[in-house]
Amino acid sequence: MRSTAAAVHRRQTAASAVWRVDSVMLVAVAGLCVVGTLLVWSSTRTWTTGDPTAVVRKHLLNLAIGALLCAVTSSVDLGWLRAYAPVLYGVAMLGLICVVTPLGSTINGSHSWIMLGGGFAVQPSELAKPALVLLLAMLLSQPAENTERPRRLDLIWCVLAALFAMGLVMLQPDLGTTMVLSVITAGIMILGGVRKRWIGAVALLAAVGAAAVWSLGLLHPYQVARFTAFINPASDPRGVGYNSTQALIAIGSGELFGKGLFHGGQTTGRFVPEQHTDFIFTVAGEEFGFLGSVTVVALLGVVLLRGIKIARQCEDRFGALAAGGIVCWLTFQTFVNVGMTIGIMPITGLPLPFVSYGGTATFANMIAIGLLQAIHIREHSFR
Repeated sequence: MRSTAAAVHRRQTAASAVWRVDSVMLVAVAGLCVVGTLLVWSSTRTWTTGDPTAVVRKHLLNLAIGALLCAVTSSVDLGWLRAYAPVLYGVAMLGLICVVTPLGSTINGSHSWIMLGGGFAVQPSELAKPALVLLLAMLLSQPAENTERPRRLDLIWCVLAALFAMGLVMLQPDLGTTMVLSVITAGIMILGGVRKRWIGAVALLAAVGAAAVWSLGLLHPYQVARFTAFINPASDPRGVGYNSTQALIAIGSGELFGKGLFHGGQTTGRFVPEQHTDFIFTVAGEEFGFLGSVTVVALLGVVLLRGIKIARQCEDRFGALAAGGIVCWLTFQTFVNVGMTIGIMPITGLPLPFVSYGGTATFANMIAIGLLQAIHIREHSFR
């Protein structure tokens, strides 16, 4: 009888949790996934080799797995996440270490992958994002006595954990993900009430590290060329400035209403490199026009605003910091991806959340949404 009653209670709890999800956020994410699938299909269907639907079918599989990860993550208790944050961080760091060993593989010039076989690969640097969010939120969620500020020892561990993760990512080197990790760290530290001198010290360390990476020549030539193209893309439109120039042409040619799905000349001709991943926004601009592009940005804005609302309403310090860190991550990545296609940011290889084709990146984004939902559900279960 007791086991039966316990099973009924679990089913009732699970059913009530479904009704406490942030449905507005989920609808916006679903809309972005639908738009992204159409854009991925349009940008890959003219590939001359193999099945023209192979990429979009794999994208749908990644979305299905991501949706499952989102559902599982949203059902996890915050206490469990707080307790096992160091373990999750350790697993993510182990993955990053494996990348810089012979187990790592290079795809599209980036040594950031571990091949799993069967055409599948995992990118541990993407999974490091939610892992770092949880660890930093855990470390800074326990304030010192008689104050709202974090304890000094926790701050030291916070900085060391972030630097260790960023150092492993830079060994690949993956400049874009390193920037995301630094924004996550700075955002959570600011939200956690860290004193300005600590934030200044971390900023100084980041500046010194960036200068060292540049001076020691740790960046690949193509990464240096991307910054050169950002400063003056017109200096070599057929060379280092090619990506930026073609991206602007594609977006501008869409005008107000776009050329229509599957009718983009730049997209069909594959003038823009990596247009199904890093430059997916150019496909939206050309085929859906200005109004379609604004719609994509608006849907991303809805996700971010709902995340901010969850962070502000959460009374649990760990949950609030984790939600804030996720919002910083997704906001920065969205700004950089859209910005690099319209020429206001350098090209860094960051995909557009929920829209670009990707496996591990899709999983990480969906885990982030699951974490936001878990925080939202937990907060409303006590009201």
